[in-house]
Amino acid sequence: VKVILETCLLDDEKKVLGCRLAEEGGARFVKTSTGFSSGGATAEDVALMRRTVGNRLGVKASGGIRTRRDAEAMIAAGASRIGASASVAICSEDHS
Repeated sequence: VKVILETCLLDDEKKVLGCRLAEEGGARFVKTSTGFSSGGATAEDVALMRRTVGNRLGVKASGGIRTRRDAEAMIAAGASRIGASASVAICSEDHS
């Protein structure tokens, strides 16, 4: 079970509450966004979610991740999965 928080619509207090409720409800992942609202994943939101759920749940960063740099920032912030419609382009970017 994955719970999508639509973080762009929530303040930090509600993001933390959403993560805690998702964990209490038996979710295995919390996710930043559907990608259909006014914003997507931010490294700050991913880091907040990771701090909240620790290693007990996965954190999926989704929405607005279009480059390798974006994906790496999400992973560095604590994302265990990346949701990106540009995944082929991201993986095809020059690594040097």
